[in-house]
Amino acid sequence: MLEKKLDLLLKEAEVNPPAVKPFVVVGIPAFNEEKTIGRVVLLAQEYADDVVVVDDGSSDMTGRIAQGLGATVLCHEQNSGYGAALQSLFKHARELHADVLVTIDGDGQHDPREIASLIEPVVDGVSDVVIGSRFLNENGTAEMHGYRKLGVKVITKMANGSAKNGVSDAQSGFRAYGKRALERLALSEMGMSASLELLMRIKEQGLTVCEVPISCKYDSNAGVKNSTKNPVSHGLGLLMSIVKYVVEDRPLMVLGAPGVGFLISGVFFGVWLLNIYANSHMIVTNIALATIGFFFLGFFMITTSLTLYAMTRLSKRLNAK
Repeated sequence: MLEKKLDLLLKEAEVNPPAVKPFVVVGIPAFNEEKTIGRVVLLAQEYADDVVVVDDGSSDMTGRIAQGLGATVLCHEQNSGYGAALQSLFKHARELHADVLVTIDGDGQHDPREIASLIEPVVDGVSDVVIGSRFLNENGTAEMHGYRKLGVKVITKMANGSAKNGVSDAQSGFRAYGKRALERLALSEMGMSASLELLMRIKEQGLTVCEVPISCKYDSNAGVKNSTKNPVSHGLGLLMSIVKYVVEDRPLMVLGAPGVGFLISGVFFGVWLLNIYANSHMIVTNIALATIGFFFLGFFMITTSLTLYAMTRLSKRLNAK
C-alpha cells in the first residue's frame, strides 16, 4: 500500500512539477532619501530576493540606512542622474541572473506592497515589461497636482506617437522587467529621460509591455519630499528627448520630407529672383537671401536625414546579429 502511494506521488510530481520561484530583484534609485528609504527597503524585502539601492551621490544617510537594513548598496561618488542609477541596476540584475527586476522610487510615492501585482504578468509569461500606471484608476492620481497630471499626459501622448495601443503613463518609475527585457535593453540617457528611452528601446526590441494600476502618494506630510526640479525645465528636457528619439526613429519623414519642401521653396524664390532680374536687371536682396537660405536648409536636412537613416539601418542590422 505504501509503495503504491509513493508511486502515485512520484507520477503526480512528474506530471505537475513544482513551480520554480523566480529570482526577484527590487532596485531603488535614491538621492538624499534618508527620510523614506528605510520604509521602502523594509516593505520591498517582503517581495524580493535582493533589494538593491543605488545611492546616487547622496549627501545624507541614505546609503547607510539602506545598508543597515540589509539592502545591497551601489554607491555613485557624485549625483549622476536617474538614468545612471537605472544603468547600475540593470547591470547588477544581469550579474545576478535575475528573472525579474522591479524599479521603484526611493521617495515613498509608490507602495512596495503592490510589487506582487506588478510582477505577476512577467512571472506568468504574459509580458516582458510591466508599467505601474497612475492613470488606470483614481487612486493613482487622487493626490496629483493638476499641472503635473497634464504634463505627464502630454509627455505620454507624445511618447506614444501614432501608436494605437500606447501606454497611459510614460513617466512611471514603478516598473517590472523580465529576463528577456534585461538581456535586450540598453540605456544611454543619464537623466530623467531614461524612462522615455526605455519605452523606445522596448519598441525597437519587439518586447511586450502591459500596465497594471497602482496608487501614488504626493502628500509631503506622508513622508514624500517635494520635487526640487523645476517642472518647466524638466518638461522641456523630456520634450527634447522625445523629439530626438522621433528624429532617430523616422529621419526621412521628420527631416527629409521638410527638407524637400525647403528645396522646392528655394527653387520658387530662385525662379522669382531670376524673373525680376531679367525684367529690371536688379537683384532683390530679400529674395536672394530667401533663395540661399531655403536651398542650404533643405540640403542640410536632406543629407542629415539620409545619414541618420543609414546609421539607423546599420545599427539595427548589427543588433540583429
